[in-house]
Amino acid sequence: MAGILLLVKISTRMSRKMALPVVPESVEELQEILQEKLQLQGSFTLQYEDRDFDNALCNLIDIHDLPPERAVLHILWDETAPLVRQDLDSLESGSSLDTASVHSVNSPQSPSTFIRHHLRSVAEWPSPFPIPSFSYDVELQLRKGNEEYERTKKSITLTRDMKINILDRIAQAVFEVKAYPDQDEIESVASALIESHPCLREPSSEKGYDGWKMSIKYKLGNYRAKLRQAGCTEVSINHKKRSCKGDGASPSLKRARRGEINHVPDHPDHHNDDSLEDERQALAENFNRKNKNVALIRQKMELTFSLRRKEIIELEPMVSEVMERWPALFCEAVIQEEFYRITNRNLIENFRTALQQHTGRLLKLYRARRTAFSDEMDQLLNSLDQETSDITAHRQTAALKGLPLFLRDSQEKLFRNCLVTQPEEEQTKGLTVGILTLLEDDDRPAPQSVVSVALVVEEEIVLQDISDLPAAFALLFGLIYALNLKYPKDLRYTFETVQKVFMELGTDLSARVRSLKNKLLQ
Repeated sequence: MAGILLLVKISTRMSRKMALPVVPESVEELQEILQEKLQLQGSFTLQYEDRDFDNALCNLIDIHDLPPERAVLHILWDETAPLVRQDLDSLESGSSLDTASVHSVNSPQSPSTFIRHHLRSVAEWPSPFPIPSFSYDVELQLRKGNEEYERTKKSITLTRDMKINILDRIAQAVFEVKAYPDQDEIESVASALIESHPCLREPSSEKGYDGWKMSIKYKLGNYRAKLRQAGCTEVSINHKKRSCKGDGASPSLKRARRGEINHVPDHPDHHNDDSLEDERQALAENFNRKNKNVALIRQKMELTFSLRRKEIIELEPMVSEVMERWPALFCEAVIQEEFYRITNRNLIENFRTALQQHTGRLLKLYRARRTAFSDEMDQLLNSLDQETSDITAHRQTAALKGLPLFLRDSQEKLFRNCLVTQPEEEQTKGLTVGILTLLEDDDRPAPQSVVSVALVVEEEIVLQDISDLPAAFALLFGLIYALNLKYPKDLRYTFETVQKVFMELGTDLSARVRSLKNKLLQ
């Protein structure tokens, strides 16, 4: 018989791929090969996925029942081996907190214990990474989503519970292999995830898994924190070593880059990660109540500032995850307070003062060179000339909207107008950081009425119903600091101008921004 490629599912969260040059002559011989190559111990039987019956599991009795060329095998551990079942159950439930065997030295290791020991000590990261099984309902939804993706290439809409289940299982599976994987290894997990489940592919992501990569990194950090709290010695020791030596940690963790006075401050006296995590949970619980205690929320946001900054700088979570853990951060007053904690600057007051100071000069520069720019600048200035009421507000709005055009940044990447009736995914698609103006959908002639001004970060609406565009611009800038976001490449000069000219945070200017500053001061 010709060779065969096997995918061996050893447990609910551990699979191994292996190629056999020749199909064994019997099931018993196949079992012996698996025991030798995978170093399995204990009694088990084999099941295979039968393609004739929609991949239903069938006991492998005759070796000729194996599908040709490639097959998926499931190891069914003998229920009469209590030690084996105990280890498997503890592994699959995630209750095992350390790699030490719970048995005596003379007791035989269960397959799951051996695999955990083996993989945690290997130097080579598994490729491809074995994606674990998820809860039964999530697996059903993913199977349906994958089938739909094959027909329509449309990704599944994930619920919060589905995403939590997926990330929890993946974090546990990654930890079994390596407690502190590097960036490339985490990326390989995200890549393997969408390879196994194409319906999880992110349409807005260049590789299809950039968001998953960040989510896995963030979830793994939280999982290690839980293990430290539960008393996992291995994680605690490695955490201390990495904290002291900086091994694998970001070299810029304590380095302020944009005039930040408190980039990552030390924890308050008598507090550590665990005690501040308790405070964070109390904060989130209070914020989610119908009747919020605003004073308590502001107090706990101040207290947990160091933990929040540490998470955001070190783990670089997606904005959706920050919103889940720190929902109070996405309020106008709290954004201003967070910006003050980081920079010791008053966000709205300083921004409005600078805008008022520079609006007249900016508009003169726009008009003097309007023919050198795209039609958008001409349209912007023509619209301003037609305004007859609230001239000051319209002038300031025009000054801000013209700034990326003057600096030759991408204005459409920052400002977007949409009808309020459009689906949210259409409104926010492609916006890394931006200001979304929602307009009334009616038959009246332009200009259409503004329904709401909102902030978008990573295609998520994070704050709505802002009073005007200058306030929205300032709050977006504050969120960039609060979330430690990089300036988008297409808007780097615009935000550099706001940082170094408007807010006076830093003096090392690029040539383009220095030229603008000189013109503003003439």
